[in-house]
Amino acid sequence: MLRNKTIGGILVASVAVLFILQGCYKDKTVISETGAEITRAVTFSKDIIPIFEKSCSLSGCHVGGGKAPDLSAANAYNSLKIGNYVNTGNPTASVIYLWLTGKKSTQMPVSGMNKDINAMVLAWIKQGANNN
Repeated sequence: MLRNKTIGGILVASVAVLFILQGCYKDKTVISETGAEITRAVTFSKDIIPIFEKSCSLSGCHVGGGKAPDLSAANAYNSLKIGNYVNTGNPTASVIYLWLTGKKSTQMPVSGMNKDINAMVLAWIKQGANNN
């Protein structure tokens, strides 16, 4: 008899806990992946290459003989285009953008997300990812 009361008590407590926990859940997480939208013309040579030089190729990671893509100034554009790292039809699905926002593999740069860099790269892709 005591065993039945214990099991019944545990069952009632479990149902109560489950009922309470149903009201405690996170509906959505909103992450701001970019800074303010950039509406000016973004150029590969003046805006994107300096980002790569400061954050990607300077560290020795994304240079010839390092991890793909080669983001050195002389090879970055061809590496990105040939390697299908940019998707001008769906810019936010671009592999490089997914890396920058931490949605694909390891977050790049490894120093952490930079909303301004993300906004600049996204604007460049939205503007056609031109070699200008």
